[in-house]
Amino acid sequence: MNLKTTFDGLQLNNPLMPAAGPLNGDDSKLFFLQDAGCGAIVTKTISTSAPHIPKPCIYGDKQSVMNSELWSEHSMAVWREQFLPSFMKRKDRPLIVSVGYSKEDMEILIPMFDGFADAFEVSTHYVGTDLSVIENTVKTIRKHTKKPIYMKISPHIPDPEGFAKVIKAAGANGIVAINSLGPTMKIDIANRRIRYGNEDGFVWTSGPVIKNLALAVVYKIKRAEPSLTVIGVGGIASADDVIEFLLAGASGVQMLSAALIKGKQLYEKIISDLPKALEKYGFDSIQAVIDTQLDNTVKYEANTPTLIEEKCIECMLCKKVCPYFAITFEEKITFNDDLCFQCGLCVEQCPTDAIVMKP
Repeated sequence: MNLKTTFDGLQLNNPLMPAAGPLNGDDSKLFFLQDAGCGAIVTKTISTSAPHIPKPCIYGDKQSVMNSELWSEHSMAVWREQFLPSFMKRKDRPLIVSVGYSKEDMEILIPMFDGFADAFEVSTHYVGTDLSVIENTVKTIRKHTKKPIYMKISPHIPDPEGFAKVIKAAGANGIVAINSLGPTMKIDIANRRIRYGNEDGFVWTSGPVIKNLALAVVYKIKRAEPSLTVIGVGGIASADDVIEFLLAGASGVQMLSAALIKGKQLYEKIISDLPKALEKYGFDSIQAVIDTQLDNTVKYEANTPTLIEEKCIECMLCKKVCPYFAITFEEKITFNDDLCFQCGLCVEQCPTDAIVMKP
């Protein structure tokens, strides 16, 4: 099975990369990610000043990570003089250097790291929503490098299509979509306090909980500017998730939060699982997924669901969740045609796939 993907002159043996964060914060971590098989390596976001990080700073549950860690705790000088020279000795795949945040930062950081980077990822997390500021930042970066530039969009940007048009016109090659969602909060009820947060009490949320938002932004951007490269990030935790992002318009993907939830071995697992997942859905390569046009045919009529009796375990979940009170149990699960709104919730919630909605 061919897992390769190529964009902007970068050749990846598979589409999975790490997202910028705590798992790629020094050379030893970059080596770990390379040994895990990631198609390209991304650094933690490097900036010109040291962050002031509250501790503890990372919260995780089954569906989300909340993080107030900010950017790299190591200085740009340490990255330039230690981490990246060390990594270059064993580097055997594309390296994307993540930097942030302002136009003034770019004047310093891009020339400093251009000799190491195969491409740049530029975080816009703390520069507001003014697209003219983003535009000037891209133009500044382009003055200092011929390498591919990927602007990382934050979900608080109100117009992702406009963002795409502006950064393309200014000289960027693509977009990384999306950054963490926020601000968000985590409250400790027992102790009446904010459990994690910056001085204002806020953290940023990532992980599977933001996947559907990320997919929509990827799709919007690719539809608005098909020639832009999109790298999908936000909620990826499985080979199926990778395929979904590629179908939405991404040429590659990044993952980090799910590895904080499920363990760092998840990179190897997803890469190992990809061939089986592709075969399951009838694809013979990653490129075949990327080349597939999503069907967006909207339907306005459906049928009342029906029950596959031999699969039903009589858990009553469908009856409990039905918002239209259309499901009863009369020796078996029964659907009321007059009350059923054909919403499909029971089909999706059934743990044994015992409910189907026929075309």
